[in-house]
Amino acid sequence: MFLDIVFLLAGLTLILAGANMLTDGSSAIAGRWGVSDLVIGLTVVAFGTSAPELVISVVSSINGNAGIAIGNVVGSNIFNILAIIGITSLVRPLTVERSIMANEIPFVVLSSLILLTMGNATLLDPETGLANSVTRVDGIILLLLFAVFMRYTFASAKSKGPDIPASEEKQATKMGMLRATVWVLAGLAGLIFGGDMFVKGASGIAAGLGVSEAIIGLTIVAAGTSLPELATSVTAAVKGKPGMAVGNVVGSNIFNIFMVLGTAATIRPLPFGGIGNFDLLVLTGASLLFWLFGQIIGKRTFTRAEGALMTACYIGYIVALILK
Repeated sequence: MFLDIVFLLAGLTLILAGANMLTDGSSAIAGRWGVSDLVIGLTVVAFGTSAPELVISVVSSINGNAGIAIGNVVGSNIFNILAIIGITSLVRPLTVERSIMANEIPFVVLSSLILLTMGNATLLDPETGLANSVTRVDGIILLLLFAVFMRYTFASAKSKGPDIPASEEKQATKMGMLRATVWVLAGLAGLIFGGDMFVKGASGIAAGLGVSEAIIGLTIVAAGTSLPELATSVTAAVKGKPGMAVGNVVGSNIFNIFMVLGTAATIRPLPFGGIGNFDLLVLTGASLLFWLFGQIIGKRTFTRAEGALMTACYIGYIVALILK
């Protein structure tokens, strides 16, 4: 058990360091193109902060640890919405662009509904005898949906044009292309090796405690891999960049289901196993709450009161998992 904890912590350290280097290097490269904070949050930053989920889910899929692969995605998305948006709103209320409420957040709701549907294949069509799983065909469909989202995002960015102040653009391009490339490659290396160590540690802890890999994936792994998103969103909010703070969460959630889960399922079909309707309904409900608070109640602002409620909902979900 002690060695498993060492593997878990060492792997997490490499993952966080790798994600930070990958994000900084990618942001420096993207900064030279002069794209907006929102687009950087939805793409470059979201990819960098979702890289831990990608590595861990893919490694788990290869190793046959479906519970960790799916639990990581579902748990991370719940954490992203309820905990990260909740905590960030407590630090500083978030006012976001009208476009992200009307266009991007519905993608988050859609991705959650798609995953809920895949998790109820047996209930929705009992005659086929299909097990509740994300099949290779499902994985390919998710990747195609991810391509559609990326096409939309870049087309939207092109039509709106850049909105980065000249001073910030100059700061973003201080890192040279060679150094930025080295940071990207070093970050990827840290993610790959760290992900392998993290999965080994998490699997060992699950076996030692006698709990399912799904629970470990929904809690320890999900929270651990979502630390980059939490740090990025809080920092962006403090610096007065709500677009990046919210865009990071929106982009990460879409990345996690469409790209991360799609890639993992394409490698090997993933049975839901211990990930049940309770978890999938919490994710769907959190996504709807995310849209409801921003679009209707908060009028494009996530207030401190809403942040407190979202944080309380996440604590309640964790308590329910422990009691269950």
